[in-house]
Amino acid sequence: MLHITSLDEGLNIFKALASEVRLEIIKLLLSNPDMNMNELASQLNITNGALTGHIKKLEDSGLITISNEFSGHGNQKKCSVSLSKILIDFYDQYRNPNMFQTEIKIGQYSNYDIYPTCGLASSNKLIGEVDDARYFSHPERYDADILWFTKGYIEYIVPNFIPNSQKIDQISISAELASEAPGTNDIWPSDIHFYLNDVCLGTWTSPGDFGDTKGIFTPDWWFPNWNQYGLLKLLVVNEHGTFIDGLQISDITIKDFNFDYKSTIKFKLAIPDTAEHVGGLTIFGKNFGNYNQNINVRISYSPIK
Repeated sequence: MLHITSLDEGLNIFKALASEVRLEIIKLLLSNPDMNMNELASQLNITNGALTGHIKKLEDSGLITISNEFSGHGNQKKCSVSLSKILIDFYDQYRNPNMFQTEIKIGQYSNYDIYPTCGLASSNKLIGEVDDARYFSHPERYDADILWFTKGYIEYIVPNFIPNSQKIDQISISAELASEAPGTNDIWPSDIHFYLNDVCLGTWTSPGDFGDTKGIFTPDWWFPNWNQYGLLKLLVVNEHGTFIDGLQISDITIKDFNFDYKSTIKFKLAIPDTAEHVGGLTIFGKNFGNYNQNINVRISYSPIK
């Protein structure tokens, strides 16, 4: 999956798709994987020279990949579609100048109480030993790009650098999340609870711990039988309530907290013992999963009256 976070970022993709011929190429490759250039040109009834220009635009945009295959008839270029999904974020941060935007690295938690199975890893190695909760206090945990545990909680302090004399009107937090099963299990529900300053905002049930395909950004050294990617979830708390991906999960509003420019904001993700589905939690950051992002935060604010 490719996550496009702005319209400008996706310009090459949009240009590549703005052609009936190139769309037909993608359709052919989806139904007939690994077609070579000669086969594509024949199916499309165009010359190899005309096809080359279309293929280059698709390859440059990351929509397809080309591989060389040697056979008795010489070198053949084979084509395949490299993406399964494209997610476009139409949100334009410049529409609202009264917004503070930041990110939190996966390993920058301020507090935790977790139980195995558990572990942390940076983009290039495991941090300490897996299934040993002591390593969640390891000095290298700040480098973590992924962490997982079966039950307990992890808590982050949300940076609050909105201007003086401003109050907070909305907090949006997005993160790539999944359950935590031994190995992987695509059907492994887990009730993930979200908190702000120890107030439970609500719950989202993760459907599983996904390992059916390799995560787009998951590093090559990562173990193939371990969790590969999660689902990108957007948690929003505003004056109307608390929402996950636009669906209301509770009546807790931002006014319940009276947050302003001086407030300390603590964000907790937990799998309590009392949950119906104690299926663990995995948080994917940059260099892991399908979205290549950390925990992203947007805070909208306005003057205190």
